Amino acid sequence: MTGRLLLLRHGETEWSAGGRHTGRTDIPLTAAGEAQARAVSGSLAAYRPVRTLTSPRTRATDTARLAGCRDVQTLDDLVEWDYGDYEGLTREQIRGRAPQWTVWTAPSPGGETAPQVLARADRVLDTIRPDLARGDVLLVSHGHFSRVLAVRWLDLPLTAAAALHLATASLCVLGDDRGVPIIEHWNLPNPADRS
Repeated sequence: MTGRLLLLRHGETEWSAGGRHTGRTDIPLTAAGEAQARAVSGSLAAYRPVRTLTSPRTRATDTARLAGCRDVQTLDDLVEWDYGDYEGLTREQIRGRAPQWTVWTAPSPGGETAPQVLARADRVLDTIRPDLARGDVLLVSHGHFSRVLAVRWLDLPLTAAAALHLATASLCVLGDDRGVPIIEHWNLPNPADRS
């Protein structure tokens, strides 16, 4: 493999700023999220992806557009985890119903199961493997799903994703070292968030 996997989380939305779980709801970027998306273009300039794929959700497609990505294709499998009955709720609100809940260890009633999300991540990685033989691939997606992609890349259990914090409009670079999947950079800060 010659290419690296570049993961870009979408910019800030009203719900992400408030800690609300946003799966299937199509929430636009805030003004700050738009600024983050424009600012991340500087970080992306160091890479020349041979393919760029984005979630079809507006917050992801707008992030890709504002970041200056070209020849972008949408891929339905890049959508965020479907939280079902927990859609739009904060972690604290969810834990009021299910005290030990985390997305990594407990079900989301009416939403996707962990095996369904893992299967989606595997399909995404299978889709891009031929492109990685030609160079870097950029995926513009969501917080939890990008973390799932990372643990699948690294061949780690799903629960390991809990340790991979991912801020809005941050960039992550996954590669390999002599055939061993690695994290080259994780959660690179967005220039728009620097003081």
